[in-house]
Amino acid sequence: MSEDADATATDAPENYAETLREKRAEKDEFFGSHPQSPIPPELRDEFDGLDYFEPDPAYRVSATARVHEEPEPMPMETTAGNEVRYLRVVTFEFSLRGESLELHGYRQETGDEEALFVPFRDKTTGQQTYENGRYIELHPEGELDDGDDVTVDFNVAYNPFCVYSETFACPLPPEENWLEIAIPAGERTWSPEN
Repeated sequence: MSEDADATATDAPENYAETLREKRAEKDEFFGSHPQSPIPPELRDEFDGLDYFEPDPAYRVSATARVHEEPEPMPMETTAGNEVRYLRVVTFEFSLRGESLELHGYRQETGDEEALFVPFRDKTTGQQTYENGRYIELHPEGELDDGDDVTVDFNVAYNPFCVYSETFACPLPPEENWLEIAIPAGERTWSPEN
């Protein structure tokens, strides 16, 4: 279960933090009790929620899409040591805290899912956030065109399932998606001791 980036992107600013907290509470409930939770069953009774940065609208940015007509293959290593193949289908250009940045969005080579996968690392990685990076999923309405504005909301950045159990193999963000700034938004590091 991932957080839907678009669900909060369209809310009025005064409802934004409340809506985000409600979505986080739903996710915590799922993680704590659902049979498909990535939290190992023996840890669910003690689970009292994930750790998050406070909602901050400053980390919801308007990005310009640059669509790749001929997507390039991007093999990504996983936490299990193998590779999975993705296609780089779009680049998002945006400005955050005075920096001009870009992140790439991917789709699996064999998949037909509509969500755009945006794995990334930033200067919180390995300190306040998971050591291998976090993910955002974007669900644009319809096909993206060059120059389209897309909201990239780092407040919905989430940890991959391999954080919670070694039974999951998770793609590692490629170096082209390593940001040289801190993004104190979204999910923080989790461990059973939290």
